[in-house]
Amino acid sequence: MVKEKSFYATLIKLALPMALQNLITFGVALADNFMVGSLGDLSLSGVFISNQVHWLLQMLSAGLGSAMVVLAAQYLGKGDTRNARVVVSIAMKLGFYVGIFFTIAVILLPRQILGLFSRDEAVIAEGMKYIGIVCFTYIFFVLNQVFLAALRCVQNTRIGFISSFIGFCLNVFLNWVLIFGRLGFPALGVRGAAIATLIARMVEMLVSLVYFRFVDKNLVFRFVDLRLKTPGIVRDFFRYGFPVILGDIFWGIAGATQVAILGRLGSEILAANTIAANLHQLFGVVVYAIAGASGVIIGRTVGSGDVSKVKEYAGTLQVIFICFGLVTGIAIFFARSAILASGFPNISGEAHRYALQFLIVFSVTIVGTSYQMSVLTGIVRAGGATSFVLINDLIHVWLIVIPSALLSAFVFHFPPVVTFACLKSDQILKCWVAVVKLNRWNWMKKLTRDAA
Repeated sequence: MVKEKSFYATLIKLALPMALQNLITFGVALADNFMVGSLGDLSLSGVFISNQVHWLLQMLSAGLGSAMVVLAAQYLGKGDTRNARVVVSIAMKLGFYVGIFFTIAVILLPRQILGLFSRDEAVIAEGMKYIGIVCFTYIFFVLNQVFLAALRCVQNTRIGFISSFIGFCLNVFLNWVLIFGRLGFPALGVRGAAIATLIARMVEMLVSLVYFRFVDKNLVFRFVDLRLKTPGIVRDFFRYGFPVILGDIFWGIAGATQVAILGRLGSEILAANTIAANLHQLFGVVVYAIAGASGVIIGRTVGSGDVSKVKEYAGTLQVIFICFGLVTGIAIFFARSAILASGFPNISGEAHRYALQFLIVFSVTIVGTSYQMSVLTGIVRAGGATSFVLINDLIHVWLIVIPSALLSAFVFHFPPVVTFACLKSDQILKCWVAVVKLNRWNWMKKLTRDAA
């Protein structure tokens, strides 16, 4: 175990604001689901299938940010701020194009997209009310994620918490006003939730943009830097970053495919998965934050060239990952009944029963998530072995998870909880890969170029 107090101080300094930011980011979607849930199963399921597009965008944005961090953190570790800004500019341009593409796709094909996740016309009709408005949040969301990932490279995660907190408070207040028709406004139902989310996302991005452009003194990024170029860095970004982006895209597609499988088993099961998925994200924020903080620490240390320090940090982080996974799993297991009773009082009895079963599965698999995801995406990927993480994910998800779930649901007709367990099985199976790969120490690669 590392004995330097500065290591733990840096980990906490990075992880705590990121955990709070993740909590609030998930809280925006959770607030929509809690408040829309009072309108019934159909509205809840309609909003949930609409948010699958946002889930895919969120995973792509996370991949884009992670790809940027992998390269930029190593450049900052060796003191090359200019080339770090070049990497950030590449990510900003890509993020803008991605947000535009998703928005146009939803505007042109809303019913066809929602039909991928449910056959229930009533659910699709509710989703149409929501997604037609919320699609305009995509460009603001993805650019905000790029800004915050860039600041994460210079170990600044506070602004992410601040912007997310402002957006969350605004979203909850506007949900209350627009969903239920308070303060003289009409009751807009799911449309009100979409309008509230749109305004909240715009304000979040504005807060982050102002800080990123005018306040930050470390990266000192200016929009004229969008024209910066260094020979080979664009190629490096796609060579090392593309596996990261592609991995998160496939992970997003896999998540949407899982919803499509469960959505064809009935609206009650889809509603139960909606609840379970949101609560899993709520409890998993510390896991994601520690993984992100670990990636920054390991990336900068690899960039500095101190191999012995990398090994020391990685060994300590493994213990931390396991401990957090166990604590989170126990919390989910014991809190599941109380949360469902207090947070979702209007769901049907069958949806409530399935949600309890799904949360028991989550309480086990999140222990594996905490270890393998943090090791593979937080340490191994930040150390430079980006292609390995992509290949490992593709094998487990598309050769094991999805086929086993399809067989369970549509061939053997097992109970829904068995299908759900199949969909989450990779979180345990990938642990052995993480243990072997990390402790062979063959994942450390220096990805940087010399300054021009």
